[in-house]
Amino acid sequence: MAEVLLFHHAQGLTAGVAAFADELRGAGHVVHTPDLYDGNTFADLDDGVGYAKEVGFGTILERGKSAAEDLPNDIVYAGFSLGVMPAQMLAQTRPGAKGALFFSAALPPSEFDSAWPEGVPLQIHMMEDDEWAQEDLPAAREIVEDVEAAELFVYPGDQHLFADSSLSDYDESAAAQLKPRVLSFLEDIDQRP
Repeated sequence: MAEVLLFHHAQGLTAGVAAFADELRGAGHVVHTPDLYDGNTFADLDDGVGYAKEVGFGTILERGKSAAEDLPNDIVYAGFSLGVMPAQMLAQTRPGAKGALFFSAALPPSEFDSAWPEGVPLQIHMMEDDEWAQEDLPAAREIVEDVEAAELFVYPGDQHLFADSSLSDYDESAAAQLKPRVLSFLEDIDQRP
């Protein structure tokens, strides 16, 4: 059993993010899904990004940091798109991370003024023609080149939030490949000392 802190994307804590968390829970993992948007959800990605800009990305990061305060250090940090920001920040800067899962985004490790922590495994999942992830794909490839325990899975298609079953971006085929990879990753984490 792994413990996971899962951050939602720019459209908020949608039913699809909650369903994804429930699937992980169904496999025996403990999953925390903090709401960084104070209950707001958005039907349109651009509206959600606009809200994040209005609130401020620094505030989103601070809310992510606060969500981790009462949790143990030795957990897995995960995020969908915008949620990758706090997940990656915590994985890189909070000692003891067990692993990280990034969906539809990745940032250069230098964004958080530190290298990727040694021995912390990482999985990144993106669609090859997702226009939102185009600037993140080079960063993802760089991380995988530099970090021994990092894997990048690139799926055919152009949907951004392809693993959120409540959105029109949902891609059943890609999600069906992603989920067992994530579950296998978490099982491996659970077996690590």
